[in-house]
Formats: sequence, structure tokens, C-alpha cells
Amino acid sequence: MKYVQGLLLLATFAASANAEVIAVSSGHYTLRHEAVSPLAPNALWNRLVHPATWWSPAHSYSGDAANLSLDLRAGGLWKEEWDGGSVAHGAVLYVNPGEQLRLDAPFGPLQSMAVNVVWTITVLPEGSGSKVIFDEVANGSDASNLDRVAGAVDGVKAEAMRSLVSAE
Repeated sequence: MKYVQGLLLLATFAASANAEVIAVSSGHYTLRHEAVSPLAPNALWNRLVHPATWWSPAHSYSGDAANLSLDLRAGGLWKEEWDGGSVAHGAVLYVNPGEQLRLDAPFGPLQSMAVNVVWTITVLPEGSGSKVIFDEVANGSDASNLDRVAGAVDGVKAEAMRSLVSAE
């Protein structure tokens, strides 16, 4: 429930910062984020595959990012487990270690909307650091009203990107 509340609270903020929403309609959205990190590609990849180190607890069900884990193999899960509950946030579709991770990832309220969401995360060398690209595509029916949530999802992913690429 905390995840849904955090997403809704972020909607107001994200509505004015939708530059990364590439396409949107009631049944579809496409998001793209790019950032450069001072972390070398291998260090950034290691951070990426441990979501508890960078995902915001405000966008979790338990309120504690330490409950997040990622099983880094096709069919593995990005999941959250806490006393008395658990959720599969996404399933791994593709892994090219050190370079790319693709998830079937209807995070948060998108699960209950029965939409398909594919999130691809690419890590590239950039100078002495890394470039990270988040590409996310969501498809549902027109009744999904994805145009109403795209800005909030974009805001959550922008926050995640900032945290992932930080050197902290």
C-alpha cells in the first residue's frame, strides 16, 4: 500500500517533469532515461543487480529497500519479501552480464492494471565512468488509462536513475 501512496504522491511532482515520456496514450507509454555515472561499468552493474542499494524504500510495499532482491538469470525475480508478505516486482527476461538487463516489470499498481511492461536497462562505458539507459514500454487496453500514470512512473524511474548512478 505504501508503494501505491508513494506513486500517487509523486504524480503531482512528475506531471511537470515529463520530458522523458516519449509516447503516451490510454493503452501505451514509452519512457527513456539516460544518465552518466562516475562509476566504472562493472561497479555500476554490481550496484544495479543489488536493488536494495539504490531503489527507494518509498516505492516498495514493505517500506524497506533491504527487502529487495534480484535473481539474475532468465526467469529469476526482482522480488520483495517481508514478514508476512512478498511481491514479485518483475521477472528477468534477458541478461547480458555487465551490459544489459531486461525485465517483465509491471511494478506497483501496474500489476493490478494487467498491463505488460518491459523495462530494459543498458550499461555502457562512458569515459572513465558509465552511461545508463532505462527504456520502458507498457501496453494495455484503452481502459488501462496509462496516460494517467505515465508521468508518475516516469518520476519513479527518474528517481531510481539518480540513485543508481550516484557514486555513494
